[in-house]
Amino acid sequence: MVVEFGEFKGNKMIILKRGEDEKFPFSFGKNKARMIVENFDEIKRFAEEE
Repeated sequence: MVVEFGEFKGNKMIILKRGEDEKFPFSFGKNKARMIVENFDEIKRFAEEE
């Protein structure tokens, strides 16, 4: 996992990549990061479902 930080239209972003060559990284800003943190347990349950 590669974690980078960047900027989009003047707003800070976090960029998550499976590896350096990732073609489509997952990126989001602070507002979505807060939503993820506030709902972490539900997201974890969703990710662990079969």
